[in-house]
Amino acid sequence: MDSLLERQRGTLPDTFGARPMALAEGRMTMELTIAPWMMAPNGFLHAATQVMLADTCAGYATLAHLPEGAKGFTTLELKSNFLGTAKQGILHVEAVAEHLGRTTQVWSATLFDDKGRRLSLFRCSQIVLW
Repeated sequence: MDSLLERQRGTLPDTFGARPMALAEGRMTMELTIAPWMMAPNGFLHAATQVMLADTCAGYATLAHLPEGAKGFTTLELKSNFLGTAKQGILHVEAVAEHLGRTTQVWSATLFDDKGRRLSLFRCSQIVLW
């Protein structure tokens, strides 16, 4: 986890205070503390905050699951479905591998609040760079 925190220093996830929590085979979890500046003009958590955390979690998981010899990856496609929102507390995400191939990976992520309420569903496709 320390290497991921070092890697994100000075980047968007660092600005948001995204914290890697656990990495295992085919899955990863992260969290961030919701702050007032993350709100949309309507007073609720901005959708981009949820997308940023899910995309970061899936990206770190992709990085950890790259095939031997791969040089990196980039996002090919992403999609989010929003089910709820929050105004405070901790935003949690768990990314789970759907496909770990030689040229592509597909990850699904679920974001939820401190009460375990699902806030959004996220899916991304990553292309492996050789």
